[in-house]
Amino acid sequence: MLKIQRLLTSLSHQRPVFHSEADFQHALAWEIQTKFPNASVRLEFPVILDSDVIYVDIWIDLGGEVAAVELKYKTRGLSVDVNGEQYRLKNQSAQDCGRYDFLKDIQRLEKIASISSNPFTAYAVLLTNDSAYWKPPHRPETVDTDFRIHEGRLVTGALNWRDNASDGTMKNRENSIVLKGKYRLHWIPYSRFDGLRYGEFRALVVSLGE
Repeated sequence: MLKIQRLLTSLSHQRPVFHSEADFQHALAWEIQTKFPNASVRLEFPVILDSDVIYVDIWIDLGGEVAAVELKYKTRGLSVDVNGEQYRLKNQSAQDCGRYDFLKDIQRLEKIASISSNPFTAYAVLLTNDSAYWKPPHRPETVDTDFRIHEGRLVTGALNWRDNASDGTMKNRENSIVLKGKYRLHWIPYSRFDGLRYGEFRALVVSLGE
């Protein structure tokens, strides 16, 4: 069975940081193919869902068992050299939208699981060096309170923006997210560059069907 946490640990020894989300996607797909040489590993795999076509980041057919992986890679500004390779990460913002998008990945995977005719496992993965994702908020109420994904939180049911969320914040993200399952969120260490601000990377993995 595919164990994404183990694969991430193995990958971290070779690739402690990535240039972009696409770089992360390709590296993880290659790690999966290396560990499961007989598997069919596809990127941006199309799935028809509710008359629409959605594209899953990584789709793995293990021969009778299918697994899907959705990835997010959110960064704060970081410059670091690894084995002579220079990484210059962008300082991304809009963490509220990032949280929404990650939870939407879980919702999509739940829908795919509901129509799968084969044994199906799915993983939503968020890798980041932005502690705003894994730390609890300083204030109890924010516009994205429902979408918070900090360590130890339980997410389930209907999740919505607060009434004071701006139109700009909600643009293309107006709909509620509804999760049928219950997910206790746990962040795992990924890599660390000592002495550098934003040098710590953690990963959040939500598993469906394990």
